[in-house]
Amino acid sequence: MMAFCDLTSTAEHLYDKWIKLIEKADPRTKDWLFMPSPFLQTAIILFYIYFVTSLGPRIMENRKPFNLKKVLVIYNFSVVAYSLYMVYEFVMSGWGTGYSFGCDLLDPSESPQAMRMAWTCWLYYFSKFIEMLDTIFFVLRKKQNQVSFLHVFHHSIMPFTWWFGVRFSPGGLGTFHAPLNCVVHVIMYTYYGLSALGPSFQKFLWWKKHLTSIQLIQFVIVTCHISQYYFMKECPYPYPIFIYLITLYGVVFLLLFLNFWYHAYTKGKRLPKVLQNKNMPQNNNDIHHKKE
Repeated sequence: MMAFCDLTSTAEHLYDKWIKLIEKADPRTKDWLFMPSPFLQTAIILFYIYFVTSLGPRIMENRKPFNLKKVLVIYNFSVVAYSLYMVYEFVMSGWGTGYSFGCDLLDPSESPQAMRMAWTCWLYYFSKFIEMLDTIFFVLRKKQNQVSFLHVFHHSIMPFTWWFGVRFSPGGLGTFHAPLNCVVHVIMYTYYGLSALGPSFQKFLWWKKHLTSIQLIQFVIVTCHISQYYFMKECPYPYPIFIYLITLYGVVFLLLFLNFWYHAYTKGKRLPKVLQNKNMPQNNNDIHHKKE
């Protein structure tokens, strides 16, 4: 009985803290899709993890892989178009029209430009759910070897953390990595789209190795940009926790992608076929649509 009372008291305390936290959130985004509460997105993320690591492989175990060539072509080039649109919106709502790339603070007003930035942040957040299809396509095509820890972790953590970003601070220096990531995705998904077109485009895919280089550069730039905060004499950013999370994100993913680079390219496990053919005997491993 005492344990139940303690548990109830703890639950009430956490609920009170959550209510107080939400009261400090940005009122402009509270009614947007997924924004009233993080519980719906959490359920989606948990089901995503369960499906791509357990349920999906079991469903596909005794089935032939789906032929998704046309779907992949449409999907990848659609993500390219969506990413280009977000780059434009991020530039026009702040990153090319007034932000200093230093201590840029959130504009909490309802001015057209402030609302444009907030909405673009939501578009970026929503794109993380679209990108979960990457893994689902792997499962449906029985490419389970590509469903790595790095891949699933990346697709799971991004929408979860960005919910808090959109709900509390949709703008300012904490959003710098978003337009940069969109630029990287334009390059990446262009590669994946060309790859999905088939073997006739293989000769144009020699630059696969450079995708990981671009991602590594991305995380270095993100980490350097956000690290300015620690050396500024004064920067009244209202949610320093986001700064710490972005720093942690940049460092952790830099290390994870360095590890990927080492195993994929230093050891030669994922060299493009155009290079493999020059340096080693032909193998039958499918390198198309590899997710970095």
